[in-house]
Amino acid sequence: MGWLIKFFTYSSIQVKLIATLLAIFVFIIIRRLIIRLAVDRITDDHIRYKWQKSITYTVFLFAFVIIGQIWFKGIQSLATYLGLLSAGIAIALKDPLTNITGWLYILWRNPFEVGERIQLGDQAGDVIDVSLFNFTLMEIGNWVNADQSTGRLIHVPNGKIFTHTFANYGRGFKYIWNEIPVLITFESDWQKSKSILEKIAKEHAAHLSKYAERKVKETSRQFLIQNIDFTPAVYTTVAESGVELTIRYLCDPQNRRSSLQAIWESILTEFEKHNNIDFAYPTMRRFNNLSEGKDVE
Repeated sequence: MGWLIKFFTYSSIQVKLIATLLAIFVFIIIRRLIIRLAVDRITDDHIRYKWQKSITYTVFLFAFVIIGQIWFKGIQSLATYLGLLSAGIAIALKDPLTNITGWLYILWRNPFEVGERIQLGDQAGDVIDVSLFNFTLMEIGNWVNADQSTGRLIHVPNGKIFTHTFANYGRGFKYIWNEIPVLITFESDWQKSKSILEKIAKEHAAHLSKYAERKVKETSRQFLIQNIDFTPAVYTTVAESGVELTIRYLCDPQNRRSSLQAIWESILTEFEKHNNIDFAYPTMRRFNNLSEGKDVE
């Protein structure tokens, strides 16, 4: 390392430019060689991604130090120079600096990791990459129901982590509550219907309750969380067109649609077995008023 720093100490601007380009080229080659010889052999996608990012950041840091030595005689000179220009740089590069600060905050505080599902402001999705200036989401929701992927990639500036409301679907409490409203007619046996729905909800979601309770106990050491009942439940209310029975259950946020489908298929199968249970829907009844010779709606 010493001989390389010594080589890059010439005063000529042309030499420094050439040395800078050479240093960048060398570090790019070093990074590619390390990734190809070591990282690409890792089979686990998550571990491979972390190693690739760590190597990139390390190479970038060394390149920054070496290039700084090319243009300045020492780190002290570099610090002095940056100090004199800090005000101008802060104004001219406000957004990039904010994004870099956001990147440092993400690395330090670790509000999310690659693979987690988050929402920042109006944007929601699965984090697939974090870089110096932005992070990338595989978008969910929008015109697609039940929080499934839209197929679009959203590049969100890191600086938004300071100015927008942030939510992590999987930190502290891994699951989310989901509700399924089931509307049956007033003439249906609503008590039997409710019993059927409670049974279906427990079959599909009761196994998550114990794990959720354990996770909440762990999280309550850091946050004030009141006692919560995680048992699947069915709530009864009356709507305009019938009796509404709402299933409330825990589900994995990334499997919300599949759980919704499985429960609905069970509901359709069970309700088909009973003649005294019918789904309700908005209807209009028309009466013929014979005494006045006109129709009344």
